[in-house]
Amino acid sequence: MSRNTFKVLLCLVTAAVSVHAQAAAYAQCGGIGWTGATTCVSGSTCVALRYRSFVAQCVPGIVSSTTSTPTASSSAPSSSGSCVPNSPPSTAGQLKFTGVNIAGFDFGCSSDGTCNASGAYPPLTQYYGADGAGQMQHFVNDDGFNTFRLPVSWQFLTNDILTGVINEDNFTEYDALVQACLDAGAYCIIDVHNYARWNGEIIGQGGPSDDMFASIWASIAAKYADNSKIIFGVMNEPHDVPDINLWAGSVQAAVTAIRNAGATTQYILLPGNNWTSAATFISNGSADALNKVVNPDGTKDLLVFDVHKYLDYDNSGTNSECVTNNIADAWEPLTQWLRCNGRQAFNTETGGGNVASCAQYMCEQVAYQKANSDVILGYVGWAAGNFYQGYVLSEVPTGQSGGTWTDTLLVSSCLAPSANIAPSAEA
Repeated sequence: MSRNTFKVLLCLVTAAVSVHAQAAAYAQCGGIGWTGATTCVSGSTCVALRYRSFVAQCVPGIVSSTTSTPTASSSAPSSSGSCVPNSPPSTAGQLKFTGVNIAGFDFGCSSDGTCNASGAYPPLTQYYGADGAGQMQHFVNDDGFNTFRLPVSWQFLTNDILTGVINEDNFTEYDALVQACLDAGAYCIIDVHNYARWNGEIIGQGGPSDDMFASIWASIAAKYADNSKIIFGVMNEPHDVPDINLWAGSVQAAVTAIRNAGATTQYILLPGNNWTSAATFISNGSADALNKVVNPDGTKDLLVFDVHKYLDYDNSGTNSECVTNNIADAWEPLTQWLRCNGRQAFNTETGGGNVASCAQYMCEQVAYQKANSDVILGYVGWAAGNFYQGYVLSEVPTGQSGGTWTDTLLVSSCLAPSANIAPSAEA
């Protein structure tokens, strides 16, 4: 989904809290100019989230030296089986995947899946685009990221022909970006960015058949079947799909095709309805429907739910200011469901403007996901690649290959792993 770089002081504005009160889990508890609570409720510890202590936050999972009455869980155990909701194991705390979307091959697409192959803009200097390869090297070497999502339209892969057969000339261009990702030593998400559609028609529900959808995925998977660094993102942001169970059948067809093409050891990302919203993944039926998708051998190994969540007021990713960390309405219910059902999810699109409000809320979201890394595998920010510097959600670093790269505020203060201190380092 299409979601300026601003030079601002990181000034966090929050409601005044009595110095004698204790901050709740994931609330702020310190930082430059902070005058509120500096101790946390039992079960959480106040830790600096970034170097230079711009802000500190109460992170669960570390026993606090302060005693108080623990807060009650906001969720009840699932009736589907026994579990301890919202209680991550002691091994949680480090995300497996952290990254950035490298956009360009998805340009020319609208949210109804109408795409034009000629509109694609490869983010590679050899194709007169941005230095996507240099960006990825910087993100890995300087920031500590290890994953890149590489959106591409189905139409580009087949040169605007509705088929499951790849156009080799176009694929050579896209594969150059994949190889640049692999050369950076990162995981690379192949993301078909079509919103569950081909030119307005929904896959398996009046549009391309499930067999056609399976065919394009078989063609892609065969190219990367032996590479363990490849992750298959079945579809970007399905939305307004009438029948979620039929959509799960389309996803099943893609999973089966990928595995039968020999790609048996890679993660596959399963996307739900409503723009893959993490907040409605359960309520819109996506969780239950996609929970039935299996590998050809009947297992669910390496099948991970694909979810997105932005932090602006309408969750569109089109506004510079952020208003929420998404924890109460999205991540807490989702982590409960995942933990109680033995599943995992991956937040492959999230972002905000390069402003103080987003720096605050994004850091809180990242901290929650890290603390629940047993069920949330990671996040990928939107977006770098061929976006211009003035793009509202730009994560494009300034600089050039061989020189010094400068990150945007949101990347440098929250998203970059090197900007965050893991909770265990503060124990």
